[in-house]
Parts: sequence; structure tokens; C-alpha cells
Amino acid sequence: MKSLFASVLASAIFLALPAAHAADNSVAELEKAAKAEGQINSVGMPDSWANWKGTWEDISSKYGIKHSDTDMSSAQELAKFAAEKSNATADIGDVGAAFGPVAIQKGLAQPYKPTTWDQVPAWAKDKDGNWALAYTGTIAFIVNKDQVKDIPHSWADLKKGKYVVTIGDVGVAAQAANGVLAAAYAMGGSEKNLKPALSFFSDLAKEGRLGVTDPVIANIEKGEIQVAVVWDFNGLNYRDQIDKSKFEVVIPADGSITSGYTTIINKYAKHPNAAKLAREYIFSDAGQINLARGYARPIRAEHLTLPDDVKAKLLPNAEYKNAHPIADPEAWDKASKMLPRLWQENVIVNMKQ
Repeated sequence: MKSLFASVLASAIFLALPAAHAADNSVAELEKAAKAEGQINSVGMPDSWANWKGTWEDISSKYGIKHSDTDMSSAQELAKFAAEKSNATADIGDVGAAFGPVAIQKGLAQPYKPTTWDQVPAWAKDKDGNWALAYTGTIAFIVNKDQVKDIPHSWADLKKGKYVVTIGDVGVAAQAANGVLAAAYAMGGSEKNLKPALSFFSDLAKEGRLGVTDPVIANIEKGEIQVAVVWDFNGLNYRDQIDKSKFEVVIPADGSITSGYTTIINKYAKHPNAAKLAREYIFSDAGQINLARGYARPIRAEHLTLPDDVKAKLLPNAEYKNAHPIADPEAWDKASKMLPRLWQENVIVNMKQ
């Protein structure tokens, strides 16, 4: 075990250097300082999500850094950082895209730009390095091929179909709310104009074709869902867990939206160098491939050569040509808060009893 003096000295050597960008520092120095700390504590990065298990195993074996995680929601992670401050028990967390700017506003993040920073799209990162999406989710359809013979490849196809389309609880689930926004995009709407999507789902409701059952794996496996609107990483995971030959996962060709998850390095982290090294690894080729093994689409997907077995888990890049990041996050934040009421007034009211 490293002595306390060695730990403090190594950390001091590294922290004396410019902290924000790996290109300005020696990654070797970062590794040295992180090894001296010898520990990293994460929140919201459990083994079962996005193959974090593989990431932490690699970091532990490669650098000798011990790891522990406590699973919690994005809001809970930031609340923990804020409540504990200098008594921090967490060094790094993984939060939804909307929570990156919140972490900055609340003064909870510290910056670090990995060496692959330039390959991260501008829309997916904070210019100062406080957050950057490591992987994305895009709204997709999962289709039960035993029950649906004419596979829908667009929202327009859904409209013409005869099957039930399940979206879940729009008032509660972020996946369902983003499904509404994706439909709006495809039909000429936007974060400020959800009317086309509300009209679309209202028509499905009037036809008795709208399902609001939770589209989780248990309900899909029981055959209760014909077509569901889900994040691509959920759909692909469910498909492979149940029966790959029985389901098809598609990105709607006429429009979808892409969001994602970012690490936040706690401003008050007790092991800041280990946290920065973890981000460095997560954005490396090996780290990005690890995420893909967990069905998460790596943010650097276009710059990677994925192993064949990993590539088979994901959809081809071409499927995403009409999938776009949220154009106006502030407008979407406002609209999503109004959406439960709008959904009730425009859609649920038309559900057949």
C-alpha cells in the first residue's frame, strides 16, 4: 500500500499542473497520481448498466485502483455531491445529459478533457471539460416479429399499421417523453411545438392502438407488446436477452432524437486523479468498446473499429442518419414539464375504454 506521504506528493505534483486538458499534461503523470490515490468511489455506475463492470475491472487490473459503486439516479448523485461537499464519499458519477449543465450551475463539477476530446461532437460536451457524453441513446422501435409481419421503419409506418404501439407512461418515464419528442421531430415539430406528436398519438388512442403498459423486458417477453418505443440500448438488450430472432430493433427513418449520459467528476472528490483517469479510460478506444458491449452506443462510434461480436450488438451507423441531438435543451426542459398535462388532455382522454 502506498504511504500517505507518497499519495499526497503524487497528487500535489499532478495538481500543480494545468488540470483541465490531458493534452496539456502527461497522462503518465496522471496515472502515477491516480495509482497513488489507489481508490475510486463512483455513484450511478453499477455493473449491470452500460457494462460498467468491464470498465471498472479494466481500471482495477490495469492501474491497481480499487473501486466501489452506489447506484442512484442522476438527481440523487448531484444531491449527494452538494450535501457532502468537502466530506465527499463519491469521486465520479454518471448522469443524464440534462444534468451536466445543472452540475455546473450548482458548482459541483471539475473539468477534465481526455486525449480523445476532439473526437467528441461539440453538441455532446461542455467547452470547458466539465461534462461530455460518453455514450448515447436514440429513440427506437422494438418489434415483435411473431405478431407484426409488416415491420415499421418510420413513424409514418406506425400510423398505417394495425398493431398496438406501446410508449409507456409519458408523465413519468424519460424514455416515453423523449419518444414523444422524437415523433414531433419526424413530423415537423420541435421542442417548442409538440402538437404534431400529440395529434399522432391521439389518433392511435382513438383507434385503440395506443398501449401505455411499461415496455420493460418482462412485459415484452410475455408477448404483451407488439411494437414499443424505447431507447435503442434497451431495445437491443431486450432483444438479445429474450430471443434475437423474434425481435427487430429499428431507428425510425423519418426522424428520432439522441441523448446520452455524461460522467461528472465531483468538485470535492477525495480521489480526483483517479476520477480523471477513469474518464480518460472511458473515452479511450478500449473504454468506448466496453460501453458498446453493454449496448450503449459510444460517442466516438464513428472513430472506432468495433470487434465483430460487439458490432453485432449494435445497429449500423447508417440507421442513425435522421437521428438528431435535442436542438434546444432549455425549451425541451420547459416542454417536458408541461407534457404530462398535455398528454392527459390531448391523448389519454381519447383512449378507448
